[in-house]
This record gives sequence, C-alpha cells and structure tokens, in this order.
Amino acid sequence: MKRFIPFVKSPPFVAVIRLQGVITNNGRGLDNPGLAPLIEKAFRKGKPAAVALEINCPGGSPVQSSLIAARIRRLADEKKVPVFAFVEDVAASGGYWLACAADEIFVDTCSMTGSIGVISAGFGAHEAIANYGVERRVHTAGKSKSMMDPFKPEKTADVKKLKGWLDDIHATFIAYVQSRRGPKLSGNPDLFTGEVFIGQKGIDAGLADGIGHLAPVMKQRFGDKVQFRRYGQRKSLLSRFGAQIVGDTVGSIEERAAFARFGL
Repeated sequence: MKRFIPFVKSPPFVAVIRLQGVITNNGRGLDNPGLAPLIEKAFRKGKPAAVALEINCPGGSPVQSSLIAARIRRLADEKKVPVFAFVEDVAASGGYWLACAADEIFVDTCSMTGSIGVISAGFGAHEAIANYGVERRVHTAGKSKSMMDPFKPEKTADVKKLKGWLDDIHATFIAYVQSRRGPKLSGNPDLFTGEVFIGQKGIDAGLADGIGHLAPVMKQRFGDKVQFRRYGQRKSLLSRFGAQIVGDTVGSIEERAAFARFGL
C-alpha cells in the first residue's frame, strides 16, 4: 500500500529480462518479434532504476541478435536507464552480442563468454541419394540460385562466396563489440577468433567487467530494498497443451545441440 501514500517514496526496482535459449528466426527461440513487447514493457512500465539482462544463450541468428540488441540500446538511451548483463552458463556468439547491449557485464566464475565468430554448417547428401539410384534435378534462372545445394557436390566457387558472407557478418560482429566495449578490450590475439573465455579470463580479455550475480550486485548498486520485476517469454496456450509437439521437439533438439557445443 505504500505506493499509494502521498510523499512516501517507493523503493527502487530493477526490471529483469530473461534471455534463455537459442536466438532463432523461426519463432521457436529468442527472436525480436517475441521479445519486443517484453523489452518495451521492461523499460516503459514505471521508472526502473535499471534493466538487468539474465543471459543463458549459446548464440544463433546474427540478424535477430542485432535487432534485439539494437532495441535494448535504443530504449536505454531514450529512457536514460542503465543496463546490466548477468551471464549464467554461457553468453557466446549471438548471446554475447546481446550481452554487449549492456553498459556492464557480470559473469559467474564458470561462465563462458566470447565465441566472437560466425558459423555455417550443413550436410552433403549427394552420394547418399546416388546410392539409392536417385537423380537430383534442379532447373534455375540465375547461376547462383542453386548455390550450396546439399544434394549436389560442393562447388569451390560456392564455398568462396559463402566464406565472403561469413567474413562480412564477422566484421559487423567485431565492429559492434568494439563499439560497445571499446578500450576495455585487451590485445588478446584470440579475442575475435571464435575462442571462448571462462570466468575471470573473460574479464581479463575485456569481455566482462566483473564476477557477480544479479541480486547481490543490484543491491550493492541500488540498496537492500531494491525490488525486481521479471519479464520472460511464455509459451502459447496451444503449445502448453501439446498442439505444437513436433515443432517444440525440433526446437528442443536444435537448442540442445547449440548448448552442447559448449559442453552444456
């Protein structure tokens, strides 16, 4: 009831946004459309003393990573609200892109940060279908329309073009990290190679600012009476009752594989 009593100041609160899982462009994980209303509400509802990002993310779509991070920064600047990131198991690749949207990044002693690189993976199945007597037939208008077809032998020219795309995205990722972390970054030669750093080593590399967990750090900054308002994605009602079992299963496998890259 204190909030309704005139002239009595309410305790400060921190809006906490949960960023758990793989960053996707298919609606089954973290993406800009799904997170947009949560991020907007976290910054605009009341007057938060800060916004805290709880991150446990192995990466994913670079475009969605960029869009989510840009939204966080845009609102932080507009509302003049500081942003803190707290890394749990991992904030790697796109997950670290999200962490860089914060003004300060805190990790656990065992947290994984970094993996500042870009990856493209697939399978080549042309020999398998040939063994079954299946002939692949593709007709295109435009010489690049069947590029990297998994049912056709890999072409050197296609690989070169794909590598160019990856290099472009990598350069954008590096530029963003440098713009956000600036002079905090060390001269470690492995910083932008896709290398992962554990706990204090991430701090030494300039990828994080300190060891710390959400509640203690926020109480230290805003007092013991600070309160927390949590925002996280919720599954749809149909999803909860199993109407999307196949999609959820595929998404679960993809997420498990992404975390497995880091031994998690």
